[in-house]
Amino acid sequence: MDYIKSIRNVGIVANIDAGKTTTTEHILYKSGKIKKLGNVDDGTAKTDYLAVERERGISVVAAATSFNWKNCTINLIDTPGHIDFASEVERSLRILDGAILIISAPDGVTPHTNVLFDALQKMKIPTLIFVNKMDMLNFPVEYVVESIRENLTDKIIQIQKPIFENYEFKWAENILRNDVSDDLIDVLSKYDDELLQKYLNNEKIGMEYIDGRLIKLVENSLIYPILFGSAQKDIGIKELMDAIVKYLPSPKGDISKPLSGVIFKVQRDKAMGKLSYVRIYDGQIRIRDLVHNFSQDKDEKVTQIRKINASSYSDIGILKAGDIAAVCGLDGHIGDILGTPSSVPPEHHIANSLLAVKIKPKNDDDYYKLVEVLQILDEEDPLLNFRWIKELKELQINIMGTIQVEVIRRMIQERFSINVEFDKPGVIYKETPSKIGYGFVSYTMPKPCWAVVKLLIEPSERGSGLSVKSIVSADKILPRYQNDVLRTLPEALQQGLYGWEVTDLKVTLVDGEDHVMHTHPQDFVVATPMAIMDGLFNTGVKLLEPILYFKITVPEEYAGKVINDLTQMRGVFDKTTIVKKNAVIEGEVPLSTSMDYPINLSIATKGHSQMITRFIRYDTCPDGFIAKRERIGVNPLDRAKYILSIRGAI
Repeated sequence: MDYIKSIRNVGIVANIDAGKTTTTEHILYKSGKIKKLGNVDDGTAKTDYLAVERERGISVVAAATSFNWKNCTINLIDTPGHIDFASEVERSLRILDGAILIISAPDGVTPHTNVLFDALQKMKIPTLIFVNKMDMLNFPVEYVVESIRENLTDKIIQIQKPIFENYEFKWAENILRNDVSDDLIDVLSKYDDELLQKYLNNEKIGMEYIDGRLIKLVENSLIYPILFGSAQKDIGIKELMDAIVKYLPSPKGDISKPLSGVIFKVQRDKAMGKLSYVRIYDGQIRIRDLVHNFSQDKDEKVTQIRKINASSYSDIGILKAGDIAAVCGLDGHIGDILGTPSSVPPEHHIANSLLAVKIKPKNDDDYYKLVEVLQILDEEDPLLNFRWIKELKELQINIMGTIQVEVIRRMIQERFSINVEFDKPGVIYKETPSKIGYGFVSYTMPKPCWAVVKLLIEPSERGSGLSVKSIVSADKILPRYQNDVLRTLPEALQQGLYGWEVTDLKVTLVDGEDHVMHTHPQDFVVATPMAIMDGLFNTGVKLLEPILYFKITVPEEYAGKVINDLTQMRGVFDKTTIVKKNAVIEGEVPLSTSMDYPINLSIATKGHSQMITRFIRYDTCPDGFIAKRERIGVNPLDRAKYILSIRGAI
């Protein structure tokens, strides 16, 4: 078997408490990778190797491991299920060739399951759906399948039938072992024209042919097989492992082609320093190779290549197309492309840091050490977006939720022996231009300098982000200087008039001027923030706030109070239904008004409530609302002071 055809790069994704880590543990045990089963509740699971993970019983970081099964090497990524750590899932999805989406049978499809499946669909990652915890199911399995069909996709096929004895789940029978049925052909032919044509022509269709077509459909993300099991009771695990090998595709890549890879995770090792987790799509890397970092345009020497298995590792001498390993000697960042970007898939974002929090050491003597620690953590998770306001000795990070605060506290204590404390988290707002306008700067004094920039600023549709372009001719501004402007704009727009990131706008370089004698290489880099801030001052800005989808379940008698509370919080209702004497209320609500509501609701209902939320978009704040954020550095609108600071005069 060819080397690359014997590899599977697979991620396990799910909502919290669906049983991801338990499933991973049983897979490793059944493959012979580990000799003794660990337990999430006991803190002994192989892939939950951080102390905070063992104590809390949740996965915090994505853990990479590998095992052999049926002559295949399976690189397995166990990802966190809690939405606070979705950034770890986001980075893992990019390097997968296949996925297992685990759904808890009693809980069904949750809002976070929807987010995960949406990402898998958009990235066209072939996926097996594993319905776990079948031993805890207390209603017909048809309801679970119908929930998947209604809430995720109708492109599903049951390849197993759950078997119950005396209402107890015993095993899952492979229904594809039987003769080919009209129902089976009917399901597959909806997505397979070749099969449909064969059926219409009354040609003989055997199970071997059906197997081949199903494998093709799964590989092209046209259908999603459903399997059933109970990881805790070791039911369905072997069948799931067989399905990984059979249905999920091997990587597409060529060892003989030029190097093409991506850094998807960064970690610090006490002995080896910086470890860059790399997925190779084409080519190969050997120890002592000089590798080109395309994103940073620099060459670096590889000193070590390690195959990682959760908290342990083994040294290997070569990393080939299709494989995943940790590389030492690289000073890259998450998302950096190695070699050529030709075979690297695009990113897909599912994680949104909606809260900012101030952090400080309990001991003032640890202040500068904490700065270094936060720079390291920011490198490992760029969504933390560490901000250091030196003038105020203030340290800030972005977070996705309050659970993350406690985890970061523990990680800093464990890894760096610093005790820290946090202020109450605050909402992260954004800014967007109120109207069309121009920004202009003539940076020609004090000499030596020469950069004239005119920008057109246009608001764009909500959620569109930032787009930049130039329509200036090369005889007015040399192309390399135009590139400086376009490259500097995203960074300059990280802080708008109120200190928040500016989004949902188009910026066009429409005019300007360089000087053959007086323009220096960095002049347009200096001028661009002044021009864009002048433009925002002219257009004015509107503040945007994060909006959440919510689903609240409470006893029916509390429905009136909840609806009144949500109205006070500027909530918008979608629908309200009554299910078994419980009111289920769905809709949208601003994060700023609802942050503390889950706790308050639980107290008011004596614990008989559930509130599930997920981020859906940023939208305009109410008229007259203002929220300012402390600016880092000098405001480019203060032209004289800004230029002096850039030149190091203050």
